[in-house]
Amino acid sequence: MPPTVRLLLETLNLPAFVEDFRFDVLAANPLAVALSPNFGAGRNRLLATFLDPEERTLYPDWHKLTAELVAAFRASVAGAADDARTSELVGELSLRSRRFRDLWVRHDVQARIGAPPARRAHPQLGELTLLREKLVISTADRQLLVVWHPQPGSDSAEKPALLGFMTGADHATVVPERGSQTRAGRSL
Repeated sequence: MPPTVRLLLETLNLPAFVEDFRFDVLAANPLAVALSPNFGAGRNRLLATFLDPEERTLYPDWHKLTAELVAAFRASVAGAADDARTSELVGELSLRSRRFRDLWVRHDVQARIGAPPARRAHPQLGELTLLREKLVISTADRQLLVVWHPQPGSDSAEKPALLGFMTGADHATVVPERGSQTRAGRSL
């Protein structure tokens, strides 16, 4: 990941993280982790969404979200059929989540850049409606900067700032080199 992107994460006053094409989170700022612990570095958003019961409670529209997420994952991994990590993710999710299996066999493909507003149920802040942008990092291969932000003037407009008060942190969390961070007891 480019050092300038790490710096950007540290200075953004909005929840933001960097993910690769497999939806592995490579780096995150404290506001992103406060929005969801599964937005933290070293996590995989697919595994979290389908397998973590606490993550599921954050999404009032979970069924709709999961359909969109699997379609976006298919779009993202297109051309990576021989990628072992992608095969591992699909295999694990297929074995452990009926919902994922049902969506995977539909073969829906839809990129999620510029997605519509998403409702989230935050344990401390209540319901938030946030927009999210996925911005291509031009100096990194197949990495995106994901930024969550409220619509100005909305009921959720001040809530991301409250996340900052909750975290008390001022540095991005970044995963070390591949293989040194673990996820669910395994090396990435």
